[in-house]
Amino acid sequence: MTTIRIAGAPISWGVCEVPGWGHQMGPERVLTEMAALGLEAMEFGPLGFLPEDAQGRKDTLARHHMKAVGGFFPAVLHDPGFDPLPGIEKELDAYVAADAEVLVLAAETGLDGYDAPRPVMAEENWQALADNLNRISAHAATRGITVVIHPHAGTMVETKADVDEVLSRTTTAFCLDTGHMWIGGTDPVAFAKDHGDRVGHVHFKDVRLDIAQKVRDGELSYYDAVKSGLYTPLGQGDVDVKDITTTLISQGYSGWFVLEQDLVMSQEPDEGGGPVVDAKDSVEFLRSVAAEATA
Repeated sequence: MTTIRIAGAPISWGVCEVPGWGHQMGPERVLTEMAALGLEAMEFGPLGFLPEDAQGRKDTLARHHMKAVGGFFPAVLHDPGFDPLPGIEKELDAYVAADAEVLVLAAETGLDGYDAPRPVMAEENWQALADNLNRISAHAATRGITVVIHPHAGTMVETKADVDEVLSRTTTAFCLDTGHMWIGGTDPVAFAKDHGDRVGHVHFKDVRLDIAQKVRDGELSYYDAVKSGLYTPLGQGDVDVKDITTTLISQGYSGWFVLEQDLVMSQEPDEGGGPVVDAKDSVEFLRSVAAEATA
């Protein structure tokens, strides 16, 4: 029987890089609750959540018997006049020192948040983005780090057309994010079946598609959609998480399944309550699906 690797992401506890996102829980409580769920590893979260120095990150994780997966890192990739590699190189130093595996790149717009209008992509912008992805992926690989591109609402790689451009122009692996892909118009179930060889990482969240459609249609901002309950624990929404899991396992996927249910919080939850309740439901559902798929 194959044992899948399940990790947690701080955004499932409301910890986000977007200014003004909401109440930010501290790392000690978040890591304690992750470990209590039996999660063996975590993504780093936004810069500043864990210590920025590599040894500090490693020590913090070790106190909670957790390993480092890597993390989400927004970078401007589409500007021909800007080189993102020096900033990424500093992050890679910390990844190598902390024994992390995956750098999850988002092609940020250069504007704050995920609800500002996206700049128009000309051919030179697509070429710059593709060249940067190929170059960064190759460089990171020499340091033992896998780079994946994360299609994400409000970034330069968001829509199905964007995803197709990256598929055709690069060899970079993808982070299959079941929420952001659907919002952008990419069916995550079909992507797993058609492009499983390009899946290098998974961000698992279940989705209320009625709310997601309002984001697609411009009726609701991404932030307000999250506050309105866009994401649910795995197995309680409208995305076929079971089919995706079974498909990837059957194709030999051996990467991480990261629980990443974006959440906005207004205050510190009571002990034993708050995000850990949904996270527990998600972990139990994913383990049961994986056990069935790998038996």
